[in-house]
Amino acid sequence: MKPIRRLAGQTAIYGFSNILGRFINFLLVPLYTRVFIPGEYGVVTEMYVYVAFLLIVLTYGMETALFRFTEDNPVKKDRVFSTALSSVIATSAIFILAVLFFRQTLADLMRYQDNVEYIVLLCLIVGLDAIAAIPYAKLRADNRPWRFAIVRLTGIIINIGLVLFFLVLCPGINESAPEWVSTLVNRVYDPGIGVGYVFIANLAATSVSLIMLAPVVFGKKLSFDRLLWSRMLIYSLPLLVAGMAGWVNEALDKLLLKFILPEEIAMEQVGIYGAVYKLSIMMTLFVQAFRFAAEPFFFAQAGKVDSGQLFARVMNYFVITCLFIFLGIMLFIDIVKHFIGPEFHEGLSVVPVLLLANMFLGIFWNLSIWYKLTAKTIYGAMFSVTGAAITILLNIWWIPLFGYHGSAWATLVCYFTLAALSYFTGQKQYRIPYETGKIFILITAAIGVYLAGSVVTGFPGVYTYLFNVLLLLVFSGICIAAEPGLKAIFNGARRV
Repeated sequence: MKPIRRLAGQTAIYGFSNILGRFINFLLVPLYTRVFIPGEYGVVTEMYVYVAFLLIVLTYGMETALFRFTEDNPVKKDRVFSTALSSVIATSAIFILAVLFFRQTLADLMRYQDNVEYIVLLCLIVGLDAIAAIPYAKLRADNRPWRFAIVRLTGIIINIGLVLFFLVLCPGINESAPEWVSTLVNRVYDPGIGVGYVFIANLAATSVSLIMLAPVVFGKKLSFDRLLWSRMLIYSLPLLVAGMAGWVNEALDKLLLKFILPEEIAMEQVGIYGAVYKLSIMMTLFVQAFRFAAEPFFFAQAGKVDSGQLFARVMNYFVITCLFIFLGIMLFIDIVKHFIGPEFHEGLSVVPVLLLANMFLGIFWNLSIWYKLTAKTIYGAMFSVTGAAITILLNIWWIPLFGYHGSAWATLVCYFTLAALSYFTGQKQYRIPYETGKIFILITAAIGVYLAGSVVTGFPGVYTYLFNVLLLLVFSGICIAAEPGLKAIFNGARRV
């Protein structure tokens, strides 16, 4: 129980920076969906799809390689870090220069010929974020979650503060303040920039975060080991392929909506889908926080005798947590929906599908540890490419028929398939005694509880909420009966 408690504690700390910080960022969605019309919010959604893809390309699996080679040779961990960082700095610099040179051509291809500044801001954000990813990974490898959390939260606070300044404070001053005050504000504010301020705020936050990470970067003398670098690349490049394919599974649907649907409605549909996708943010953030803590944890525990049983129990607790998030959102969707503007509510029907999809993505990440531990990362690439093919084919088939509903169901089918492939292959290569029967029962029970809550209509709101709370208590009892160790985990996480 001790290592699981430590994992729970570190997940909570990483979650503190990611879940709290990004949840605060999520609170900007009500602002975005009221300040911007769906088509304008579609621009924000689309641009961050590109950011996600480019970060995968520009880090090319070096974060995971850093964990693997640090564990293999702890004495040379500084050389591993320096080599990874030097590599990413060089490739990021080449990327920024190339995009700046071809910025107008890229803007034309992306249908932003009148907003070339979006392309410039995008490349700077991505390049600096890619460089920062390696110091962040070192903090994780060194088990320094609080330092990680402080830097992350500082960047998030700066980002949110600037967004509120440009999108709320400045327009408010222009409408109601004396003319001399408006004149002063307009020296730093241009209403015509609009959506661009979202990217300006992000760039400023990324820059400050990188400055805060400077002691990690320059705490040791940087060096580059060409032989070590080649070994790290051999290990990480399949992860790059897996990451790119994973991006297809997670984000390409938003771009396909833009280019498959009629142009006059495409950006509006992208905006609606992107907004309701945000309502599954708690599931996404938990999965991400868990990954930050779990990846170095799994590597550290792999050599121990009972590691298989430990990994299996971690999976149980992970699934139970995801199911509570699913029920917490869906049983109280009448409250949660107000986080987005009324113009976006038509997309609420896809939220349960997206929540389950992200849960299966998290299950896949849990299962993926077998090919990382055995250095058979080619399997990760194969699985993700398979998922990418499913995503592309189903979106091309279903988007013309069902719009963004087709995209949501394609996401669920993709992630479920990936989890199944990784499980059945992994049991042959690196057997872990996952309790699949128990997990199936828990998922079925959670869906049953959700369906029971969805049929209670027509009662005054307070009675509906009380009934839903009762349903959550019933599900809690089911989970405790299935996994008695839950009480010990919660008590241990609290003490941490």
